[in-house]
Amino acid sequence: MANTMSQPKTLQEAIVYFSDPERAVNLRWPDKRVACPRCGALEHSFLKTRLMWFCKGCKKQFSVKPGTIFEDSPLGMDKWMTAFWMVCNCKNGVSSAEMARTLKITQKSAWFMLHRIREVLKNHSIEKLGGTGGAGESDETFVGPNPNRMHADKKLRLQQIRGQQRRGDIALGKTAVMGILDRDTRTIRTRSAR
Repeated sequence: MANTMSQPKTLQEAIVYFSDPERAVNLRWPDKRVACPRCGALEHSFLKTRLMWFCKGCKKQFSVKPGTIFEDSPLGMDKWMTAFWMVCNCKNGVSSAEMARTLKITQKSAWFMLHRIREVLKNHSIEKLGGTGGAGESDETFVGPNPNRMHADKKLRLQQIRGQQRRGDIALGKTAVMGILDRDTRTIRTRSAR
């Protein structure tokens, strides 16, 4: 059931979504070819009790963490992936104290996680819109009637509903529409909000 869940849109959905250990495996090896990070061998056996693999080539155990920013961290991938989701989706950013409360870890651990995540994002090692990492263009507009040409009763009702008392507000009674274009793939994404 957890595997059929779509991409998380809220923090609660993200916590549930990343609680499945199979998600980290699919993100690390999307082609389903689990390879040993030491020797690159593809022959291995899975140890269910430890959620690790045993490489038949070098006779060592490995998990999804080696060779990533998660290496040498005692925290589980569910906490790391939720932290990544929070950094990428929180509109005004996220503090280490807020992350510590949300993930139920110490503030010191949350601070450490934030520094590693920000370092990865700073180095542009994560692909952006469209997956190519190329440039993108965005624009926004308001679609709807001109408030200066509305009947006075309708304009007054809109002002009362929206709580806006400024005269000549061009966004009043309109729908905000935003469009994003990925230059490399020529993919366009639009979003509107009331």
